[in-house]
Amino acid sequence: MAEQHTPRSLIVTLYGAYGRERPGSLPVAELIRLLGVLGVDAPSVRSSVSRLKRRGLLIPERTEDGAAGYALSADARQLLDDGDRRIYARPAPQLSDGWVLAVFSVPEAERHKRHLLRSRLVRLGFGSAAPGVWIAPARLYEETRHTLRRLQLDAYVDLFRGEHLGFAATAEAVARWWDLGAIAELHEEFLALHEPVLRAWDARDDTPPADAYQDYLPALDSWRRLPYADPGLPAELLPQGWPGGRSAAVFARLHERLRDAGAKFVLGGGGD
Repeated sequence: MAEQHTPRSLIVTLYGAYGRERPGSLPVAELIRLLGVLGVDAPSVRSSVSRLKRRGLLIPERTEDGAAGYALSADARQLLDDGDRRIYARPAPQLSDGWVLAVFSVPEAERHKRHLLRSRLVRLGFGSAAPGVWIAPARLYEETRHTLRRLQLDAYVDLFRGEHLGFAATAEAVARWWDLGAIAELHEEFLALHEPVLRAWDARDDTPPADAYQDYLPALDSWRRLPYADPGLPAELLPQGWPGGRSAAVFARLHERLRDAGAKFVLGGGGD
């Protein structure tokens, strides 16, 4: 099964995994080197960096030796910090945690913002409970608040916290609010691609930094989307045999085995 990693996504993943550990900016030449070993050519790296700059996520900043480089903006750091809680810290969700509801109303003259708001809520992991009413586990409140303020969409939204009181059973309602079958397929795709990678590493006694980086960054790039597509629902609300726990365990083991070794390749200039 082939997997597509866009240059822009890989750059964001790279900064999220390693870019916050080094002082100052990341030289453009280093970005080209680090993406090059993953099969991304230099023009694609430069083009993707330009797009991230236009979006306000990267800011141009010279390195200590005067080379051209890019650092994370404050908004990008907030985005990555919020993402860390999703990607690396996946607490067992409890039904008693409750829900956060986003209720919005956008004037017809600004209907383009209605589309942006809907798409952003989907990307945050919200399900649609009714027209203009979106729902997610309550622990996503802080990230939702940060995101809507950053995009200047907060003026159109009211946020509430509460519990589901019926009339349908909560498990039945959840199956309406989210496409659980599509989410399960994403987990199965991740497992098909990266479980064999984990098995291969389990059979090895060494962890060369270059090899670790080349397997870890694509795995992280694949995984970091899943905690957004899958909001992390309590187990009692999910279908039997739900694959989410298994895919989370595979990523956690890859992270433990490869992440720090990969850092030696990224931060050490490529040496083993």
